[in-house]
Amino acid sequence: MSILINKNTRVIVQGMTGKTGAFHTETSQNYALGMQCYVGGVTPGRGGTTFLGLPVFDTVADAKKQTGATASVIYVPPAFAAAAIDEAVEAGMELVICITEGIPVRDMVRTRDKMQGKATILLGPNCPGIITPDELKIGIMPGHIHKKGTIGVVSKSGTLTYEAASQLASVGLGQSTVVGVGGDPINGLKHLDVLKLFNEDPDTEAVIMVGEIGGNDEELAARWVKENMKKPVVGFIAGVTAPPGKRMGHAGAIITGGMGTAQQKLDVMEECGIRTTKNPGEMGKLLKSVLK
Repeated sequence: MSILINKNTRVIVQGMTGKTGAFHTETSQNYALGMQCYVGGVTPGRGGTTFLGLPVFDTVADAKKQTGATASVIYVPPAFAAAAIDEAVEAGMELVICITEGIPVRDMVRTRDKMQGKATILLGPNCPGIITPDELKIGIMPGHIHKKGTIGVVSKSGTLTYEAASQLASVGLGQSTVVGVGGDPINGLKHLDVLKLFNEDPDTEAVIMVGEIGGNDEELAARWVKENMKKPVVGFIAGVTAPPGKRMGHAGAIITGGMGTAQQKLDVMEECGIRTTKNPGEMGKLLKSVLK
């Protein structure tokens, strides 16, 4: 099994006809079951045309009605991306994945407020997306480094998401689902949300959790793991060498008031029974040692 997406997911692409959307739609179509899972795109003003062999619609609502889509992925420029999320939520999409980075925080605050009480699950923004190996990828991750298996991966860092998957494959371990939650301060799914899903997935045996400096998402997830997780979790925090007050990568990766440092996060994770490493090159080996 997997979490969030599988071979039965039907995907539309908001911003499919733009340069970025076109490139990643095509690579995703050519991965595993992508040709059957990708069913359309949305570009206002281009409804009724086709692109990459898919029908293009003016609105998400039209696309959902005509294709039966359950998920939308967004490759819309930052100034318009929050509105694209709003549109997908209003159309009742089950899952919305926003790849766009650089969305103004004020826009995302408004979008978060509008999502209150809605059933839509948001992944991102500023994330690499999600992949269920050998079934479907929605996002910008390189499909070839992933291998079907039983290890879940959840990560803030896009690059380290790929690194974790590659390392697992190198030690003979595949992944059930790999989820990049993104590191913006206002986003959708958190580590905790994804860990809960992995905990209930019968085919996920263990999890790698990758975090970043700043915020307290990793600490909250670690404390939940201690009390509730039925499967082993190993962890790594990016930004170990970042000096206080310096920004590292994502907009949310900022240490403020001496809080949110990598060492603090690692300490809490270890206290909660999560094995950790300070070397990103050891994530796969550490996970394998825990399984043994």
